[in-house]
Amino acid sequence: MAVQGFAKDVVDVLGVRFHRVTMAEAVEKILFWSADGGHHLVVTAGPEFVMQCQRQEALLRLVNSADLVTADGIGVVWAARRQGRPVPERVTGVELVPQVLAEAMRRNQVLRVYLLGAAEASLAACLDKLRAQYPVHAFAGHHGYFQHPDLERILEEIRAFRPHLLLVGMGQPRQELFLRDVMGKLPPLVGMGVGGSIDVWGGTVRRAPEAFRRVNLEWLYRLITEPKRFRRQLALPRFALKVISSPGKREARD
Repeated sequence: MAVQGFAKDVVDVLGVRFHRVTMAEAVEKILFWSADGGHHLVVTAGPEFVMQCQRQEALLRLVNSADLVTADGIGVVWAARRQGRPVPERVTGVELVPQVLAEAMRRNQVLRVYLLGAAEASLAACLDKLRAQYPVHAFAGHHGYFQHPDLERILEEIRAFRPHLLLVGMGQPRQELFLRDVMGKLPPLVGMGVGGSIDVWGGTVRRAPEAFRRVNLEWLYRLITEPKRFRRQLALPRFALKVISSPGKREARD
């Protein structure tokens, strides 16, 4: 993982450094890193994750050492705009991975992809759909409900598979901390936390309809369909208040 300094392509949101990239630029970086023989960490972060970083110094250090941190959440897009350093667009994990796979297939750049997370049935459905949709790539995986004694066996399976991409769906920040701990034990790869995306890609969980996404109300749809998220989503108003009250002058737009 490479430490990124403040530069034109970075904006600070409550201490978290986001890269000001388009979806196409993020795809390009990941495809390049998948072949460069190094270890790279990609984080897609929204307001909830930023607020977690406020409470965990180790997590903040980790995210600020990542090779790519994208704005996965309209709140981050809004906060960056307030800083006068807007991000070009929202880059979500659930959309970024399919874009990477599709672009690699278009270029005939064969990828080996390992998914770790979700329930066994959901993972199996996801793997079936990915294999059908992106037949040039190789996919493997393991469900996320394993015990610590199983970890070394899973890591050995990943080592044997030698993936270009390791996609971990354990929820934030567990998945990012997991990647921090295991990437050095694995061959070169791009590691990325994907949250609940495995369920969405497999069709066991429905993403918000286009009408909600178009007006940036995906969070509301998730709250309506998953009322248990209420406590988690209390982070959103706290995030907004902290951004509004945080010191610092607006910077000129580039």
